[in-house]
Amino acid sequence: MKKSNGLLKIARAVLPYLLAVVAAFAAAGVFIALMGFDVFKAYGTILFTSFRTPNGFVQTLLKFVPLVLQALAFTIPLTAGKFNIGGEGQLLVGATAATVAGIVFAQLPPILLVPLVLLAGVLGGALWGLIPGWLLYRFGINEILTTVLLNFVSFNLVNYVCTGPLRDPAAGHPTTIAIGQNGWLPMLINNPPLHSGILLAILVVAVVYYAITRTVSGYELVATGANPRAAGVFGINTRWMFIASLVIAGGVGGLSGALEVAGVQHRLIEGMQHNFLVLGLIIGLIAKGNNLAVPFVAFFISVLEVGASAMQRTLMIPVEMVFIVEALILVFVLLSDLVQKRVS
Repeated sequence: MKKSNGLLKIARAVLPYLLAVVAAFAAAGVFIALMGFDVFKAYGTILFTSFRTPNGFVQTLLKFVPLVLQALAFTIPLTAGKFNIGGEGQLLVGATAATVAGIVFAQLPPILLVPLVLLAGVLGGALWGLIPGWLLYRFGINEILTTVLLNFVSFNLVNYVCTGPLRDPAAGHPTTIAIGQNGWLPMLINNPPLHSGILLAILVVAVVYYAITRTVSGYELVATGANPRAAGVFGINTRWMFIASLVIAGGVGGLSGALEVAGVQHRLIEGMQHNFLVLGLIIGLIAKGNNLAVPFVAFFISVLEVGASAMQRTLMIPVEMVFIVEALILVFVLLSDLVQKRVS
């Protein structure tokens, strides 16, 4: 009886999401049909490209790594009632710090250089998260404004590094020289290539979930987000909680940049942030800030992203159509929440 009740609860929790996905695909399908494309071929390509070949599945996992970390960089401060819109900047600063460490200390053995590169990325991102945290603590400046503006600062920082003394003169695009090969992440498989960063990303998800649900600090973070005034009355230093959430989020965002450098690009490239910020926000909002739900949503969005690229190559349908689908999923999830609240 208990088992059936548990399954019923899971079904009730998942059903609104499934309906939101179906509604989003149905709505976007109307646009695809009006554009003169085959809706069934388009959705078949989007949903199944990741599972048709080993290369497609590996590409999905590689996309999953930065997306899940960027989503966590958004949901961790959200737990404390704060909005980190600077995940992209934290990724870039983390990637920059990882690249500099990988070039300067290129002669170190792998057992030292790989951790150093990753640590540099984490510290770089955490420092970038500390800035809006300190401005919020000291002057009460809204973290949304500062994190957004710091994104633009990071764009120029990357441009300076990629066109400055670390520039690769042989590259046609602004990029640095490669980090030392000893700083590259070990590979899980070589053909198709999959680096070990995915294990680290999953470990970070587990640690964040455990820390928030099983530790005193996690409880204080949740209490701060639920009602900061009441949390303060019970002795929780809410202002420190705000700063800590932004610094930790920055470290996670910086790690996503370091993994891109050490596992995929092996150098800093201007524009390497792609649309990770927007996708991270969408994942975090669809997951409604639930850190346990984040990896599942991130994997689904990764499937859509890989499928979108294949759809553009094979059917000539604009890849932006997937952005419409993702935005519609978010809209329908929010609508389902509103309906459930009014019904209850």
